[in-house]
Formats: sequence, C-alpha cells, structure tokens
Amino acid sequence: MIKRFLIAGLLVVLVCGGLVGFNLFRDKKIAEFFANMPVKTVTVSATTVAPRDWHPTIDAIGSAKAAQGVDLAFETTGVVEAIKFKSNDRVKAGQVLVQLDDNVEQAQIPGAQSAVETAEAQFKRLSALRKSGVATQKDFDTAERELNAARSELERLQALIDQKSLKAPFSGVIGIPQIDLGAYVQPGATVATLQDLDRMYVDFTVPEQRASEVTLGQAVRFGPDVNSLDHKAKIIGINPKIDTESRLISVRAEADNRDGKLIPGQFLQVRVELKTQPDTIVLPQTALVTSLYGDYVYVLEKTSANGKAPANGEGQPEVSEAERGGSLAAQAAENDTPPPQQQAEQTYKATQVFVKPGRRVNGLVEITSGLKAGQMVVTSGQNKLHSGSIVTINNSVDPAQIARTE
Repeated sequence: MIKRFLIAGLLVVLVCGGLVGFNLFRDKKIAEFFANMPVKTVTVSATTVAPRDWHPTIDAIGSAKAAQGVDLAFETTGVVEAIKFKSNDRVKAGQVLVQLDDNVEQAQIPGAQSAVETAEAQFKRLSALRKSGVATQKDFDTAERELNAARSELERLQALIDQKSLKAPFSGVIGIPQIDLGAYVQPGATVATLQDLDRMYVDFTVPEQRASEVTLGQAVRFGPDVNSLDHKAKIIGINPKIDTESRLISVRAEADNRDGKLIPGQFLQVRVELKTQPDTIVLPQTALVTSLYGDYVYVLEKTSANGKAPANGEGQPEVSEAERGGSLAAQAAENDTPPPQQQAEQTYKATQVFVKPGRRVNGLVEITSGLKAGQMVVTSGQNKLHSGSIVTINNSVDPAQIARTE
C-alpha cells in the first residue's frame, strides 16, 4: 500500500516538475524572442525649434459698410411724376432723383407771394406814419404780424414743394428704383439706396481680452477669405464700451475703395496687425496636442543602433537635419555613399513634453514656455506615438513649411 503511494507521489512530482520546467523554458524563449525582435519605428515629420520674429495678429469677422450710405425716402405723400435716374447711375449731391406731383402747391405760390407784397407795403406805410406820430403802436404791431404770417405761409408752401423733389444728399451710386411712375408714395417708403463707394468702413469685433492690443491708426488687412487679405485699412474708431452679452468690443477701420472691389454689406475676414515680437518660439499648430492634462508636444532625441539614446548627451540634431526631407538616395549619391537600402536610417526617441501655448496665427502657434532653441519637435504623426516611441523622420510633406507659406 505504501509502495503505491510512493509511486503516485513520484508521478505527481514528475508531472509538476515538467509543468514548471516547461513554463520556465517558454518564458525564457519568449524573452529571447522579444529581446532579439527589431524595434518598431514610426515615421513622422519634425522641425527644429529656432527663435524667430513673430508677427502676432488678431483675426476677426467683419462686414463692409459705405462711409456714406442711406435708403432714400420721401417725407410727404404724392404721386410719382418723374424718375430721373437709372440703376447704378453716379449722381451728384443736390441732384433731383424723383419728382412728385406738386401742381397744387405751385398754384398757391402766386397768391402767397401777393399776400407778402401787400403785407410789406402796409408795413412800410405804417412804419412811416409811426415815425410821424400819426399811426398807433397797435396798428404798427398788427401790420408786422401780418407781414410775418404772409412770409411764413410762402415759406411753408415752398417747403412743401421742396419735399415733392427727392434730391441726393451726397454724391454716390444710386441703386434700383423701388417705385414706378404714377405710384402713390407714403412717407418713409424706400425709393432707392444711395451709397458712396469711394470710401468704405470695415466694422468688426474683437474679444475683450485683446481690446488693449487695438489702437487708433493700427494697420488692418481684410478680404473675402483668409487666403485673400489683399485690402488694407486703418482703424479710425474703437467703441469705448464692451458689449456685456457677447463680451466683444466694436472696432471700425476705413479703406479706400475707388477701385470698386468692395460692396456694402459684404462679409469680410479681418486681420489686425500687431507689433513684431522678436526671438519667439513658434511651431506649426499641428505639432501641438491638447489633452485633459494640458497641451504637449513630442521632442525627439537621437538614438543609437539599439534604439537607445546615446550616452554622450549628443541627442539633439542639427538644424539642417531637422529641416531636411526628401530623397535619401539623392543625398547618398552626393556624398558617394552606398544606396539608401544599404544604410541604416537615423532613429529618434520621442518624449512627451508639456508646453504653454500663446497666440495662434495663420497655422502657427506661439510657445511661451516648455521648449528651448535647438530641440526637435514632431509636427505630424503624433497619433501613433507615446513617450518612448522610436521614430524616423520624413519631411517630404512638412506642415511647418506649409504654415510658413500661408
């Protein structure tokens, strides 16, 4: 019986030992496999940090407005007798544009003029008699009142006649007529729009946080889109009050529009040019990654053949190498070296570095802290990286260069 237990125990020990030995052997082989497995590299584009002159701007959305523009309307009622303009005519200040029927008022003018002449004659006669002491003061005052009333009635009729003629208040371009001959118009009904297109206002708003950066006389560029900011203007007005609902401040710039390229009411992209800021670290916006923990970039260091950073501290690449992209075969030919397939590509180790971004302009972002000159930063391909990734660089399509040319 004891002999059977010994045999069973021995079998159990052998089985357990075999399992343990197999697991140890398997773990050793797996470790050897991963130790000898080549390091997986990721291809990215990169740029070298170099301080430069930074031209900060404020981008905004605005609209064009004529320096002088009005929707013309009559102050009185009447029937349209004549329309003396055509669409898009250039009219001069004081030119009659539309004439209403004023026959009734014109017919009353002779009677009013006669009444004025009679009142003037009576006033002169009583004035002479008053000096002689014959006429009383009461008669003299009555004659004066009648003269004033007659003159007032004549002026009232003349004003009514003037209201029947719609005149251009300033020189400009007249729009499409909104009335027809024979139509009965009411006070305030729009007849046409008149716009002075030689000078244009560009109205836009900026956030209250940047209101202190905007000053009178500042240069402004604008256009229909961000790639066509061909027009120039200068700021002539800044609203002294911030809108409490939008938290924006209104700004107005003035531009020359004698070429007629701007139209009142046109949508515009506006860029306020600020003072140049020297020695500023600027990166393409594609280099910056935003997370719940903050904004960060990937900084690259040269690695040795085994994928580790060199021990001598010479991990930062040269500027020319950072900006270099394109064909490795061409470089090999110039240096009389073997073809690219026979050369080992330089690899880099990516390290996550948190930074503090500043203003963003035209595809570029200002970095106020976290980086220093000479460091190499990944500009695209970050979605495939983590801290410690091994990468190679291909700048054949470089977002840094694209951002600079915009």
